[in-house]
Amino acid sequence: MPSPFLLPVLALAVCMVGAAEFMLAPMLAPLASAFNTSPAHASGLVSAYALSYAAAAPLMGWLSDRAGRRKVLLAAMLLFAVDSLALTLVPTLQAAMALRILGGLAAAATIPTVFALIADRIPPAKQAGAMGGVMLGMTAGIAAGPAAAGLLAEAWGWRAPFLLIAGSCLAAFGLGWWVIPRDLPRARKTKESSIEKASAGIFRLLLAKGAWNGSAVAGYVFAGEALRMRYGLEVGAVGIAVSVFGLGLGIGNTLAGHCRRYLREEDTLVLATVVVACAMTLFLTAAIGLPVALGCLLAWGAALGIAAPASTAILAQRAGANKGKVLAASESVNNVAVLMLLPVAASASATYGVTPASALLGGICLAGAILSATVRRREV
Repeated sequence: MPSPFLLPVLALAVCMVGAAEFMLAPMLAPLASAFNTSPAHASGLVSAYALSYAAAAPLMGWLSDRAGRRKVLLAAMLLFAVDSLALTLVPTLQAAMALRILGGLAAAATIPTVFALIADRIPPAKQAGAMGGVMLGMTAGIAAGPAAAGLLAEAWGWRAPFLLIAGSCLAAFGLGWWVIPRDLPRARKTKESSIEKASAGIFRLLLAKGAWNGSAVAGYVFAGEALRMRYGLEVGAVGIAVSVFGLGLGIGNTLAGHCRRYLREEDTLVLATVVVACAMTLFLTAAIGLPVALGCLLAWGAALGIAAPASTAILAQRAGANKGKVLAASESVNNVAVLMLLPVAASASATYGVTPASALLGGICLAGAILSATVRRREV
């Protein structure tokens, strides 16, 4: 049995990844001042991290399958800490961007390895709940990271958020050294026909996840502007209203394990992604009152918070000994889907209006749900 402290330590690790990815949003001006550049150029720190993350994830997943989860995860936490600390010392933007690339590598190693480790150590019936609990850490990092970074930067300067990340990663490394178990022996090779069958299903599941997750995240980018234009909300009120989505994500992550008592992960995934498509499309396209709109945001976030751990558990169970590689590929597909859908949706919105663009995203999300259902029917 794994240590009872394992999941909290893993949640801390992914929390730091989520926070590090989004915390620069309120810090572009002080970073630009520190590196004697413009906020637009300082935003390259975000791009360097995100692109490194997306490009390196498959390699890092493969490495965790070969070198072992414990080694890769501990090395990633240590690299994350050193990278964040070094970033406070460099004199130029170019050096800072190079360090953010290293941070992206550490993040790319952390996320798939964490969930592969859960799949290795937690019984299948409890995996969705365990993954949902750990994803709650990432949700907290994404939601609280920008606010905490802004407050820390205002009070103690732009270096303070990076020092907090470094200290937290060192804590995760130290705790992980004691609670992360030694690696299990690698599983024996299965028959080639079984591998081919599983690979076909995994490929479709990855495409499906790219469709529903990418469209849901791309749609969320339009949420704030939709609230401002439709209901005349000020910037502060928009920020509070949009935070309902994050609340929904947290609720969904918490409920992910409970859904397993009533439905299999495959059924949970299809139902949750249909709810995401419907709630997102209704929020973005229909003339509804503000309370109903907030309810749609909450349902949208909660369904996505349920779908993500369910999908991760399914992929891990089907991947066999290649969990790290498959879960890393999932991370890359998600990032690529968002990067592709955002400009398409933005262009469609500028040309035809928000409603057609939103309907397009809703249709892509629903297509992902249908593709997930076809995999379930054929192979379960």
